[in-house]
Amino acid sequence: MENLLSAAGERVINSARKKGIEAEAFLLHDKELSIEIIDGRMDTLKEAEETGLGIRVINDGKLGFVYTSDLSAYAIEEALDHALSISRYTVADQHNQLPEGNFAYPVMDLYDDNIISTSLEAKIEMARQIERVARSCDSRVRIIERAGYNDNEFTAVIMNTHGLYASGRANSCGLYIFLVAQEGNDAQNGFSFSSKKCIRDLQPEAVGKEAARRAVRSLNARSINSAQLPCILEPYVVTKFLGLLAQSVDAGAVQKGKSLWGEQTGQLVASEHFSLLDDATYAQGIAAFPFDGEGVPARRNIVIKDGVLQTFLYDSYTAGKAGVESTGNGHRGSFRSLPSVGTSNFMLQAGCESPEKLISEIEKGFYVTEIMGMHTANPISGDFSLGASGLMIENGMLTYPVRGVTVAGNMVNFFKDIETLGNDLCFFGSRAAPTVRLRSMSIAGE
Repeated sequence: MENLLSAAGERVINSARKKGIEAEAFLLHDKELSIEIIDGRMDTLKEAEETGLGIRVINDGKLGFVYTSDLSAYAIEEALDHALSISRYTVADQHNQLPEGNFAYPVMDLYDDNIISTSLEAKIEMARQIERVARSCDSRVRIIERAGYNDNEFTAVIMNTHGLYASGRANSCGLYIFLVAQEGNDAQNGFSFSSKKCIRDLQPEAVGKEAARRAVRSLNARSINSAQLPCILEPYVVTKFLGLLAQSVDAGAVQKGKSLWGEQTGQLVASEHFSLLDDATYAQGIAAFPFDGEGVPARRNIVIKDGVLQTFLYDSYTAGKAGVESTGNGHRGSFRSLPSVGTSNFMLQAGCESPEKLISEIEKGFYVTEIMGMHTANPISGDFSLGASGLMIENGMLTYPVRGVTVAGNMVNFFKDIETLGNDLCFFGSRAAPTVRLRSMSIAGE
């Protein structure tokens, strides 16, 4: 496959050089498998495969972009001409640039042959096992909405007229389940999902148990009086806040004046316990890859260290605008899109204390297991008011479930109020976080 993609890329580059323009060829072959089980029966089996080419040209500072899934010589030449034609109607921008040079890339083994060699029957059985385990955990687990297995593999090749050539392949796999637990007139949802680089690391039993636990612990919840309380956030909840934080360290957002932390490099923006990495070289992470969507080598970027903002994340365009080097964060969703700033393995470093220890030290507090409405938070001002559910903490122990409350605050204070971090680093997709304890947060209840 790499040879096929490389040959198509060479056609683009050779033709662009003859036309005297800067050009980039981004080629991608992607293959996905998705299996979904309902009540032990296979409900969905979907296989999808596609190959495509994105052509970016820079013509006297003017940008043109076209994509195609036809890699024939005629289609490639036609697509390049279209990209060149489009560039004539765009505004020149001196910061439009392609990465320079012939880079050396980190050697990374990101392809698990066992994902491909594992039989379809074995993958279906993993999904069935999740469902069986979830039902056996507790008699109150009544409905399995869906359980499934998925895997993905891709090969990427990037070439440009500055001599850049990058190629690599990777794959990953995952399990998930969504279910409902019922007791009396109350019903609560539970879920769990897990993504891994190696199929041997998938644990269907753990996924099923986690979903059942989440649903059952929330049954017969009630509201509480409004209060200012110490709070502990589960890793999953913390990763949602990291998603909002990612917007604040996006150099594009900074340059548009849409970042909470614009122009605060070198300043204290979080608790001294808070250290954040964006690491595309972390091989166990789903987003590990030797290069970004522009062919810039993968890097381990220390974004925040001991609460101090070290750097923003840059692609080639925003780096050129800021007069710095790209951090290797040119993200590309597919061959159909231009690169833009994005995160790779975005990880909040874990602390030393167990989650149980963090809970045991609180006399009265709130253990947050879910938040709703993160999309309503303001990434510029940092203000948020979110629906929440969880468990009360009383005398160092988790007691009764709570729902129907709102947690509110400001992101500036939120990250500075982090008091302690757990030792339980957990990945949810490409974001990872441990349990976090906050000094206090405003909770609006009855």
